[in-house]
Amino acid sequence: MLTGIKLRANPTPDQKLVLSQWMGCARSIWNAKVDEERYYRTFARKYYPIGTYAPIDQKASQFKSKELTPWLSKCPSQIIRNSAVNWYQTYQKFIKGACGRPKRKPKTDRGSIYLTREVFRFDRCEDGNLRLFIGTKTNNIGYLSFKAHSKFEIPNSLYVRKERGQYYVSFCYENGKNESQLSSNDEHLAFLQGSSKEYLEEHTIGVDRGVAVPAHAGSMTFDFCDNQKKNVTKADRYIKRLQRKLARQQKGSNRRSKTKHRIATNHAKKANIRNDFAHKTSRSLVDSKAKVIVFEALKTSRMTRKPKAKQDEQGRYLSNKAKQKAGLNKSILNVGWHMIETYSKYKAYQAGKAVFKIPAPYTSQECATCGHTHPDNRKNQAVFKCVNCGHADNADRNASLVIKKRAINLILDTGTVLSDDGVLRTKSDSGRGGNRKTGRAKSSTSSVQRSVKKEKLAA
Repeated sequence: MLTGIKLRANPTPDQKLVLSQWMGCARSIWNAKVDEERYYRTFARKYYPIGTYAPIDQKASQFKSKELTPWLSKCPSQIIRNSAVNWYQTYQKFIKGACGRPKRKPKTDRGSIYLTREVFRFDRCEDGNLRLFIGTKTNNIGYLSFKAHSKFEIPNSLYVRKERGQYYVSFCYENGKNESQLSSNDEHLAFLQGSSKEYLEEHTIGVDRGVAVPAHAGSMTFDFCDNQKKNVTKADRYIKRLQRKLARQQKGSNRRSKTKHRIATNHAKKANIRNDFAHKTSRSLVDSKAKVIVFEALKTSRMTRKPKAKQDEQGRYLSNKAKQKAGLNKSILNVGWHMIETYSKYKAYQAGKAVFKIPAPYTSQECATCGHTHPDNRKNQAVFKCVNCGHADNADRNASLVIKKRAINLILDTGTVLSDDGVLRTKSDSGRGGNRKTGRAKSSTSSVQRSVKKEKLAA
């Protein structure tokens, strides 16, 4: 089974210069292929017959010229070829509908190069350590120093990336585990549908994600530690001060570039804290005794959209509470809901456990005891009190129990199916967020025109 790893690299100043040049060459080839495809596509649309498309290939030799692009000759040809191949593979994915059309890459402080086995090798030293040699015999940067924090196997290809002036080596390798012995979520669902309710009650946990408490799973509560909260708050204050400083500096100056780098560094600190918390939370969930982990199907991108502008009858803009919504969006994104779910999925897959999602509406307003749903059940963030049966509990714990209860009922229902994004739904559920695909309505005039054309052809 493939496993990914990311290692911190420490290149010398000379190596940094050469790597940055190679990354610029790779970006130039990518942008050249994008411009070439756009030109051919426009030409074919204007002057070629309908149904004729522009040629798509992975050639890059036409971009090397001693007069126009002499810097490409200083870059190993394998890196230029790999950049063109990456563009071609991305375009093939676009044709299949898996992603968007490849776009131009701007010149920023970030970059990457894709290296295959012809351009790198791992050498075992006398002390037993591995050393990474990058380049060919005639064009290389020598051995690149990196920090190996865990054991790994020799890969067939790797990426060298640059972010905020820091360099990383990332790749995938086979860890020796047999993936055929692991079960998919569909197989887990088929097995669980034949189990008893008592078994599911014992081995299922529901995870409620929130802003005040990032994750609550039954009796387990996951939140940032005091030191993490302190560091995030400190980074936010520092970013605000640097943003004010950035606004006063002249664009293109060296000091402005340094300020931008310091801002990016503090944003990276916050991202590292979120990433660390998501990894630890997902590991705790997977290592628990539960065999089924259930999340809500939250649409974070929709939940964090900007509010629409409001106007009165005279056309004057009214308050839409955009500032309050911006604060809520920031709090939601700072928690890292999607990261917790994503990390739990791949860790549970390797551990042989199932991760499902259920529809999210009214999980915070439903009573876990009697099932009564009403907005008055949760008048504040922390306390839940049912107006029907009087059940009182922590609001997040009650929501996690509701998620667990709904998941068990759906699993035991023989009509439950698993959608492409892992959401449990009944076959009859064709309402909001259902699986039914509605086709475009056909107009009566178009059908009449087609029937007339068929009659003329038959005549």
